[in-house]
Amino acid sequence: MPNRRILRLTGADTDTYLQGLITNDVQRLDSGLVYAALLTPQGKYLADFFLLRDGDTVLLDVAEGLADDLIKRLTMYKLRADVSISETELNVQRGTGTSPEGALTDPRHPDMGWRAYSTGPEDTDDTDWDAIRVRHCIPETGIELHPDSYILESGFEALNGLDFKKGCYVGQEVTARMKHKTELRKGLRIVDITGDAPVGTEITADGKPAGFLYTQSNGRAIAYLRLDRASEDMQAGEAVLRLSS
Repeated sequence: MPNRRILRLTGADTDTYLQGLITNDVQRLDSGLVYAALLTPQGKYLADFFLLRDGDTVLLDVAEGLADDLIKRLTMYKLRADVSISETELNVQRGTGTSPEGALTDPRHPDMGWRAYSTGPEDTDDTDWDAIRVRHCIPETGIELHPDSYILESGFEALNGLDFKKGCYVGQEVTARMKHKTELRKGLRIVDITGDAPVGTEITADGKPAGFLYTQSNGRAIAYLRLDRASEDMQAGEAVLRLSS
């Protein structure tokens, strides 16, 4: 699990402010943990994170490597809104076994277990998270999710990270157009893999570029594919790939 940073958003305008920025509906905070993303105006991925209600404030759980840039972007959009963004000393604990008091279900998929927040050490159990992610095609920050990603191609709708009924947010127009006016030509898919290749290895099909290989586990992998070239036999370095049935 990437190191995480937990931010706190306070102020009377926090919900309204977030609602106009992120891909998910802030009203879902009343029901538990919310998974969402912040996009560029062109609809590309900037950061994904979890949000949770904590009294009159909202906590934001983001990968450490994205935190500084996310704070700058959120501050830029703040303008005159009554919202303050501060650091916390909270850490993330997560697992798939018995959950501690106060833990929240990961909204992306039931098999992703629970997340809890406390001042204790950042911790996880012995769950093979890569195996779960590969089995359900769940992208990870900094691996499958990067600045060239579009969230529909990354499966955010199936991961409960996107709400098409919530109204406008940054990048919403491009995302909605991809949903309603075009057929996705690229996206993350699960592939069967024979052999190994480094994360990020280019995939080819009949000698033509077909995508990139990412997380691998137990003979399967997550791949970003150009779908019209996702043939029965593909190559990634020395590894042979096929779309998983």
